[in-house]
Amino acid sequence: MPRRPRHVRLTEPLVREDGVLRPASWKEALDRAAAGFRGVPPEAFGMFSCSKATNEMNFMAQKFSRVVMGSNNVDSCNRT
Repeated sequence: MPRRPRHVRLTEPLVREDGVLRPASWKEALDRAAAGFRGVPPEAFGMFSCSKATNEMNFMAQKFSRVVMGSNNVDSCNRT
C-alpha cells in the first residue's frame, strides 16, 4: 500500500477496509470509532489530557473517562 505524504491534510474521514484506507461519511467513521471503544474493560482504558488545555477541556476529558468509559485512569500532567 503506498504511503500518503505527511504534509497532506485530511479533508474527509477515512476508514480501513481490508488493509486499505477509503473515504467514509462522518457517521460511519464515528460509528466505527465508537465500536472500537465498546467492550474495552474500564481497567484497560486510560486518558491523558494536556496541562495546557483549558480547565473546561480537562473537566470534559475526565468526565468522559469516568462516566462513559467507567475508568478513573485520568491524568492531565498538571502536577509537573
